[in-house]
Amino acid sequence: MHKLLRSVRFSLNPFLESDQQGYNPYASGPAGEGLSIFFELTVALTGVVETETGFIVNVVDIDRAVRRYVVPVFAERIRADFRRASHIGLCGITGLLNSAKELLADKFSPAKLNELSLKLNPFRKIAVECRQVPEGSEMIYFSEKFEFAATHRLWNERFSQQRNLEVFGKCANPAGHGHNYIVEVTVKAPISETNFSIGDYEKVVDNEFIGILDHKNLNIDVAYFSGHNPTVENIAVFAWEKLAGRFDGALLHCVSIWETDRTCCSYYGK
Repeated sequence: MHKLLRSVRFSLNPFLESDQQGYNPYASGPAGEGLSIFFELTVALTGVVETETGFIVNVVDIDRAVRRYVVPVFAERIRADFRRASHIGLCGITGLLNSAKELLADKFSPAKLNELSLKLNPFRKIAVECRQVPEGSEMIYFSEKFEFAATHRLWNERFSQQRNLEVFGKCANPAGHGHNYIVEVTVKAPISETNFSIGDYEKVVDNEFIGILDHKNLNIDVAYFSGHNPTVENIAVFAWEKLAGRFDGALLHCVSIWETDRTCCSYYGK
């Protein structure tokens, strides 16, 4: 079984009756005019690769379906709410994603719609699962990325110096070394109860995790790492332990830590 992801970008100007499709769908289609609202909807499909084509689904068909069925729904809702100065909160966004899910559910057979996610800005997204789950247990997933800078040294006191150098290499440098870490914190809530505050969510992450590690020597300044090597794996566990149970109206789902753009670890708790 394969999983295919396709991101479809489009822009809508709420002041205009319609938007031109444009000629560069890589950037946005509809293209938008002037100061428009930009969207990126990612469609995740699971299925078997067709022998004759090598496709699960032709991505051109995904683009076509989103622009034919989903974009008009977004455009109608956004223009209507914008003109009456009505705020579209997380519940409203969830409603749009659910409408998109219903519209796309049967468009890619035999492949199955697995997830839809909407990028709210380059560092924040909201997603809904599209697999069959018991009624009333549908969840919405909200993710946001944060950054912090820290130094660490990878070393195990039970190892010999030679063994430490063999295992950890340059990361065993006695002076340590630094990283600009990225952390993505994903929380989940029942679709019917999507009422948590983004500001409160950010405050929890900042107070309970970022503020503890940012611009610190992890080995020296953070007690947890006196007993745990400050690897990206253990930092993810530390983040989970600090954040689980802290969010009003949502549950912690996953913590992902990037040490570099090539090294990331995600942790889903116990």
